[in-house]
Amino acid sequence: MELDYKGIKIHYTAEGKGTSIVLLHGFLENLSIWDSLKDELISRYRVVCIDLLGHGATGCLGYVHSMEEMAMAVRFVIDHLKIRKAVFAGHSMGGYVALAYAEEFPDDVKALILVNSTPLADSDEKKLNRLRAIKAVKQNHKNFVRLGVMNLFRPKNRKIFADEIKALKSEALKTPVQGIVAALEGMRERPDREVLMHFTPFPKMVILGKKDPVMDAGMLAQRLQDTSVEIVEFPDGHMSFIENKVQFIDIFKVFLKKI
Repeated sequence: MELDYKGIKIHYTAEGKGTSIVLLHGFLENLSIWDSLKDELISRYRVVCIDLLGHGATGCLGYVHSMEEMAMAVRFVIDHLKIRKAVFAGHSMGGYVALAYAEEFPDDVKALILVNSTPLADSDEKKLNRLRAIKAVKQNHKNFVRLGVMNLFRPKNRKIFADEIKALKSEALKTPVQGIVAALEGMRERPDREVLMHFTPFPKMVILGKKDPVMDAGMLAQRLQDTSVEIVEFPDGHMSFIENKVQFIDIFKVFLKKI
């Protein structure tokens, strides 16, 4: 389904009935990453999947897509569907968007799930790497996408999940250069939102990969260990919904039953 928003199209799906679950994909992904999880949930929940700005079949709004701007686009879909309160789950960049949404509309969040994502802002080194990534995208975006997708997996899993990686690359290559750059700029400038993990009243879960090549999962788990946040650590990389698919779906469903 599509909605007109500020002169562009926002693509989304909404299936099932019950408590609303909003699933937000990560960088270079689109809503199709949630197909397996969605199929497990729609018998009991209303599952909404949204292509974020510049990704999938959703258009670009400019050359910087801040996490706040993406969250407002999500809000537009939520309002259209007349959803008052929902569980928000986001993978990687989708987690940043979910956090921006929770900061702006805390009363409308039933629960928050971060999947291989962090509330922490980019370090200075990470910000520099984002700039390098933007340069690489402008030079050869296809090469950037192919390497970027593969490097999200734990090295030993790259052969095991070769078919899944091929499919992810195929989808990622559909992302326009403008969408890639705008997302990198938006992620680079996002603020620290760790305070939300400590002081918001709704249930929270963080799913991490101990061998995540793009974020320090161990450090984040340590920072959150004395909070009410439920922390789940898998042994693999940044793509828990693929690398640890069965356990991921089970843990997701158990968490939903508790809230």
